[in-house]
Amino acid sequence: MRTLIAIFVILFSIQLQAQELDAVVVINAEQTGKAELQVFRTLERALTEFISNTKWTDRRYKQQERIDCSFNIIVQQIDSDAFQATIQVQSSRPVFNSNYDSPVFNFNDRNFNFDYVEFQPLIFNPNSFDSNLVSVIAFYAYTIIGYDSNTFKLNDGDKYFQIAKQIVTTAQSGNDRGWKPQDGNQTRYRLNEDLLSPNFKDFSRVMYSYHREGLDVMADDQKSGKQAVVNTVALLKAMYNKRPNNFLNRVFFDSKAEEMASMFSGGPQVKITDLLDTLNRIAPTKSTFWRQITF
Repeated sequence: MRTLIAIFVILFSIQLQAQELDAVVVINAEQTGKAELQVFRTLERALTEFISNTKWTDRRYKQQERIDCSFNIIVQQIDSDAFQATIQVQSSRPVFNSNYDSPVFNFNDRNFNFDYVEFQPLIFNPNSFDSNLVSVIAFYAYTIIGYDSNTFKLNDGDKYFQIAKQIVTTAQSGNDRGWKPQDGNQTRYRLNEDLLSPNFKDFSRVMYSYHREGLDVMADDQKSGKQAVVNTVALLKAMYNKRPNNFLNRVFFDSKAEEMASMFSGGPQVKITDLLDTLNRIAPTKSTFWRQITF
């Protein structure tokens, strides 16, 4: 009887442990004019399993702690095994004592060309560059985990951004765009470089303060939570003053602009005149959202 109980406890504990990511992968191939090809559905299933079933870290996650994320791939052209595509990567995390999931990461990568043979195994090796498809997906897996970790513990995401940096370095041996300094200012290389740069060391504080000191306390004290979010905008302003139009600001507001407009348009009021001036200065492309904030 004791043996049966022990076996049950072991099996139950295994069930409670899970991989880090709970991914939804969607492939839209309408632009190719060949959307009916089975290879797209095969790739969709393969990527979903690859992302959700890979153990990316040595941390133990419970089922309910898995990070919700999505990978929306738009295939523009296909020529035999060569795919020309873009990928939109998003993730979110739950807010304490609420039913609300807050968007954490939102990135549109336009440099996503890859080769894929139907049913080929997707295997990730951090020490070698074997497939642009696998390297891009792995890069975003670690970036998502890093972003999410920073929302719960200050600077906790750096170790995952370092693994993403290793992926960037090994991928530079290939000819695919998005991995090298000369590939532009809105690339995987630039995102990772800025996340680890001393010039933007306050960005980890932004992510932590916004979520743990802001959103996570709003169920108990909405006004204090809002004020904490206002304080994070001051940190973003300081980053902007050092490097105007820096890439991390843009990525942040791509995720948060709509949420912030909703947050400050109702409930307990905080002083937002200066906040609006700052938002319009450091994120002018989101002015449509800032006009929704009333006081």
